[in-house]
This record gives sequence, structure tokens and C-alpha cells, in this order.
Amino acid sequence: MTILIKNGTVVSPTGRHDADVLVDGQKIAALLQPGSDAAASAESGAEKVIDAAGKYVVPGGIDAHTHMELPFGGTFASDTFEIGTRAAAWGGTTTIIDFAVQRDGENVRESLDAWFAKAEGECAIDYGFHMILGGVDEAALKEMDNLVGEGISSFKLFMAYPGVFYSDDGQILRAMQKASDNGGLICMHAENGIAIDVLAEQAAARGQTDPVYHGITRPPALEGEATNRAIQLALVAGAPVYFVHLSASEALAAVAAARNDGHNVFAETCPQYLYLNLEDHLGLPGFAGAGYVCSPPLRTREHTHHTDLWRGLRTNDLAVVSTDHCPFCMKDQKELGLDDFRAIPNGIGGVEHRMDLIYQGVVMGELSLERWVETCSTTPARMFGLYPQKGVIAPGSDADIVLYDPNGSTTLSVDTHHMSMDYSAYEGVEIDGRVDTVLSKGKVLIADETYHGVKGDGAYLRRGLSSYLL
Repeated sequence: MTILIKNGTVVSPTGRHDADVLVDGQKIAALLQPGSDAAASAESGAEKVIDAAGKYVVPGGIDAHTHMELPFGGTFASDTFEIGTRAAAWGGTTTIIDFAVQRDGENVRESLDAWFAKAEGECAIDYGFHMILGGVDEAALKEMDNLVGEGISSFKLFMAYPGVFYSDDGQILRAMQKASDNGGLICMHAENGIAIDVLAEQAAARGQTDPVYHGITRPPALEGEATNRAIQLALVAGAPVYFVHLSASEALAAVAAARNDGHNVFAETCPQYLYLNLEDHLGLPGFAGAGYVCSPPLRTREHTHHTDLWRGLRTNDLAVVSTDHCPFCMKDQKELGLDDFRAIPNGIGGVEHRMDLIYQGVVMGELSLERWVETCSTTPARMFGLYPQKGVIAPGSDADIVLYDPNGSTTLSVDTHHMSMDYSAYEGVEIDGRVDTVLSKGKVLIADETYHGVKGDGAYLRRGLSSYLL
């Protein structure tokens, strides 16, 4: 089908301009000058015309950090690939990169195949995979080479969760050395898990079992320490490193210092660290704070709406905004930790709200419109080997396009979201602006407040190497 999107303002990381966008099949065919003979000819020949007057025309969002159906703490993340990717589409995200999980003692290839089986034929939007390495041994290191060749070019390691995903410094160094050889990118969960477990055990022994102690026993200093340590290991290995879900000023300072010295060190943050905090959310009375348990934890108010993370997004010390989408219901899931915060499944659902929440940075004057597009779409595409297929509105790129209405509004609520959760971490938050129309590879998924897609619209993405490392 040929579609002409006319009268809109196309936004890229380098600027904004009025342009009509011609879509032919799954690809963007041309950007045309409004009112030109070429635009008039395209309109007369198009099978569908979408009027984007007063709206921004932006590349579909790319959420590079999701956990659909993740097994954790005796349960599973409540969003299936079908439900979670449909919710993503409602929020203007047209690509996710999820994490396939290998635990210590498991075969990497068999673990990856299990994730392919979960996602195949289920997704509303395109998807790729990172590989979590929960056990770094000779077999896993060999598979890293194979996976890079097969389009899975990034690997997540954990300095947290001893006994579950934890890798020690030696294992991390060996994986980084392998990445240095094969061009892969190490994605690091940087918290000092050994020290955190001591603090958590001591708190529980004192009877301090409420959800707020999840945050208190994971202090920002231990994120900062682990971040600095991982950077030093990466420098020794000669490898790049990408820090996932950075939450603390101490960690950001370590990343900024390394980047100032010219090293290939990158980081993302998440909306929850920009908007939610320990006192008002994680520290809610009774068990209500369990809905805000995630790792790293929500930080104190001084870390929320503070200048550091927003400034990091402006300066590119924080290159990407992802969600770490890992939803659990309160009933029967978060409640597993009713008597002990250590048993609360870690995760917050947010894949549907990322584009809206970060657009509020534009409204507040924290980010430019161009930087919103860059952090939510273009840089994730470049960082994870999808550019220029994704992340840009340009001839030849996939027709993943969002029409965003800056004059619209919406209120976030469990009553209206499309994620499989019985609460909303952003209940009652009012958004200036709204997703109006969403196209994925030229197919209209969202329009007129209606979902027009079907299960299986999305396809697996074979990724290349990061554009930032070549």
C-alpha cells in the first residue's frame, strides 16, 4: 500500500522541517516538499492519505530494554510477547529488544531457542534479542562469537543477584575480552550484589521487611562503585561497555568521567528514575510500595526530577532512554514478598508510557524535541545495530512512523493502559501530548484510538554491530 502523510513536521536528531512522507509498502519512499508538484502527484496516486497537520512526525520508538515473560522470583513477568508488544505500539514504540536468558549451568543455545519460541508469531511490532549470560564459561564464550554472527550482538552481565545471574570480576573480564575481539557490546547491570545481600540480610534480621528496605539496602554508592569497577575492567579488556538502567548520580559521574577521557562507555536511564522516588512511591505505607520495587531501586527525592539525570540526557552521558519493562501484578506476584522485601519480584511496567513520559522533558524544557527523538529512537537504533533500517525517517528506512499530537493530552491509569498489570506505577499522571497514529513497516497499527494490528505483525530483527564502535 502507498500512504502519504502530509502537512506534518518531521523531527530528526538534527532538526525539524515540514515535509510530506511517502510510504510504499514497508519502506519510506520519499520526503517531499509540501505543496510541490511531486507532493501533489504522490497524493493523487496514494491509496491512503493521512493528514498530520499540527502533529510531529517522528520515527517509531525503540525500547532497547524489555523483559517479556521473564522468569523471576518464582513467577513470570505478566506481559506476554503478544500483550507487551501491543501495549508498546499503543505508546508509539515500534521495536523492542528483549533479553533472552541463560542461567548458570544452562546451555546458551537452548536458552536462546526458548526465547525465540516465546516470541515467534506473537509480536505486534518488530523485535530483537540481547543475550543474558548468567554463566560465563568456555562454552558461553564460544557462543558469543556465534551469536554475533547471527545478529545477536549484545550481551548482558550482572554484578548483582548472587546465585542467580551474578558474574564475578574474572568472568566479566573474560566476557569483555571476547567482546573486544568480536565487536559485541557488553550491557552491564552495575550494582555490588555481594554487599547488597549483606545489607538486605541484616535489615531482615532486624525485622525491617517492608518494601522500602529494598531501596535502603541498595544504596546509590554501591551502584557507583560497581559502575566504576566495570569501567576499569572494560578498559583493561579494551572493550566498550553499556550500562543499563542507570539511576544514581554516583554512577553517572563515573560514566561521564570515562567519556570525558574518550572511552567507549555508554549508559541508559529509565523513566522511573526521572519521575518516581523512594519516599513517595517505594516508601508508601503498608505493602503498597511493592509496586515500585525494581533494581536498581528508586532513589531519594534528590535523585528525582534532579538536574543530574536530565543533564546527562542533554549532554549524551546518558545516551538512551529505555524502560527495563518487567511488569508484575500486585496480586499473587508482588505479594510473594508480603512478609519479606527480598522476595518481591523486581520490576515495573512502562513500555507503553516511555515516549509520553520523556516527551514531558520537552514540555518542561529539560530536553529539545530533537533530543527526545534521539534518545528514544535514533540512538537505540545506532547503539544496537539497527540503523538506518530503524530510528530515522528517510528514504529506504522501514516505515515505522509515529504521529504525535503536542496539543493532545492523556491521563495514565490502570483503567486505560494495555499492559497486563493490575496497577499503574504512574496512576493519575497527566501527559501533555499524545500518540495519535502509529505505523509499523507501513501498516497502520494505531489510529482513531483503535488498534488495527494482529498478532504476528512483528518480525525478528537480525542486528549488526553497534554504529558507535566501528
